[in-house]
Amino acid sequence: PVDERTSQPSRRLHGGASFALAETVGGIGSALLVDLEKYEVRGAQMSGNHLRSVREGWVFAEAKLLHRGRNTHIWNIDILDMQGKMVSTYRLTNFIISK
Repeated sequence: PVDERTSQPSRRLHGGASFALAETVGGIGSALLVDLEKYEVRGAQMSGNHLRSVREGWVFAEAKLLHRGRNTHIWNIDILDMQGKMVSTYRLTNFIISK
């Protein structure tokens, strides 16, 4: 939700909230692809671009796996508003580490 918990003082969606949503979605995506009894998923690198602001409503994350290697996963995550317009876009690299 875009509300007082996720907004800047100017009542716009906080970039950090979007960043956290994107990293969470990409991390869960990698966790669903590995045996968590044998491997851990750790974020290695993330970058993002904010394209437009959102003042109210909800935002949604769409993740696309770009690379599924033995030791790394690379994700592209887009944050969209309720009209399907892109709010921000991120690239996340996760390490896949043996326990």
